[in-house]
Amino acid sequence: MAFGSTPDWFHISEDEDIVWESRPHPITMGSGLPIALALALGGLFVAGWGAIDGVGLLAILGLGLIAVGVAVAFARYLVWTNTRYVITSSELYKKRGIVSRDVTQFRLERVQNTSLSQSGLGRLLGYGDLTVYTAGSGEPELTFERVPRPEEASSRLSDQLEAVMTDGSTI
Repeated sequence: MAFGSTPDWFHISEDEDIVWESRPHPITMGSGLPIALALALGGLFVAGWGAIDGVGLLAILGLGLIAVGVAVAFARYLVWTNTRYVITSSELYKKRGIVSRDVTQFRLERVQNTSLSQSGLGRLLGYGDLTVYTAGSGEPELTFERVPRPEEASSRLSDQLEAVMTDGSTI
């Protein structure tokens, strides 16, 4: 599969390929996004209504509501767009962070088990959680939360795990 250029937060070796890359499903932005947008639209209405008689307290309140709504919506978008999940032919990566960066990385050889879970809403909207367990730990080591088309991500990961475990080569 062809992907764009390699992100600046990880480096792959010459014999390593990106086999799957995604960010969380847009539902991850949560209910705060439509609420923030509604707040901004409400502020626009209040500002317009208050500005009919000139710039008064109601118009200033409306502008404040617009600013808060836009700021919250933008913050939700930034968190969503700065979360990335990557499966390469030999490693798993999860990156989060806007100002600071948190990158979790595992070699496929360490993966012992994976699980895919979807709620009813997740099945309806096409997202789920892909959880990875590593050798020597009973707790999940890495979870790709609210992955879009989780069956595809799980299938790609399974293919890579099979290739690594059977003969040490990559697909």
